[in-house]
Amino acid sequence: MDISVVIPLYNEADSLVELYEWIEKVMQSKGFSYEVIFINDGSTDRSWEVVGELHSKSSHVRGICFRRNYGKSPALYCGFKEAQGDVVITMDADLQDSPDEIPELYRMITEDGYDLVSGYKQKRYDPLSKTLPTKLFNATARKVSGIKNLHDFNCGLKAYRRDVVKNIEVFGEMHRFIPYLAKNAGFDKIGEKVVQHQARKYGSSKFMGLNRFVNGYLDLITLWFLGTFGKQPMHVFGFLGTLMFLVGLLSVIWLGADKLYCLLNHIPQRLITNSPWFYIALTTMLIGTQLFLAGFLGDLISRSSQSRNDYQIKETI
Repeated sequence: MDISVVIPLYNEADSLVELYEWIEKVMQSKGFSYEVIFINDGSTDRSWEVVGELHSKSSHVRGICFRRNYGKSPALYCGFKEAQGDVVITMDADLQDSPDEIPELYRMITEDGYDLVSGYKQKRYDPLSKTLPTKLFNATARKVSGIKNLHDFNCGLKAYRRDVVKNIEVFGEMHRFIPYLAKNAGFDKIGEKVVQHQARKYGSSKFMGLNRFVNGYLDLITLWFLGTFGKQPMHVFGFLGTLMFLVGLLSVIWLGADKLYCLLNHIPQRLITNSPWFYIALTTMLIGTQLFLAGFLGDLISRSSQSRNDYQIKETI
């Protein structure tokens, strides 16, 4: 199979028929073999019924229905797991991503040899409250990830070589950083294509507000830490713990040596326990020990990790 199109959706019943007909038209005009996988992320409207109707009319349509709303990353994870195409395309269900971009994205993967191609919505039809935080966020993501050629990490329209989606784990809200996840997994040929951004035709955006902006930065920090120390947490916690313990130990030794010197030379000196430096040194030793133990426990956990992607699926078609 040439292409799998993976589409997460939440309350997008009005746009699904039009979106599928558009995808179908593009695929048939280029002669692609394909499948379209809709992942219903706990919608409360008729979205799943519409997916069922599309499935009854076309064998190219597949669907996964969550029992509740989990988020975009879990939806993509389950879609990637089911995808069978040589190239996997992701897009949003709100008609803001154009299926006309699919043939060129497919060509860039199969002919130009990219592992991943991310869309870049150079001209956006989103409000300023969404575009300004996006620009700041993308600048930070480029700096932290080292992927200098991407301008829009969170663009829903992306193309992947199948090996990529089968070897990355998208969890939490990490869909914003799939290029970074791919790079950490060894897929470093990452490209970008300027794509057309459509004005939203139905409904309103489900991803607005300050919470989205703040969570993006927190996830970026998490991903940087996991990518750098995730397999060996002892390297960071053990180092910091050992450093703090040694600082505390050396301080205690200095206090003891000073007290001993004063005693031998009959110099009046207050009790060590009356000195604030004694408690500061003791505290650093305790914190150092705790950090070291945290690193040790982190190593144990990382070596016996359980599945983070266990979602309740109501129905598949």
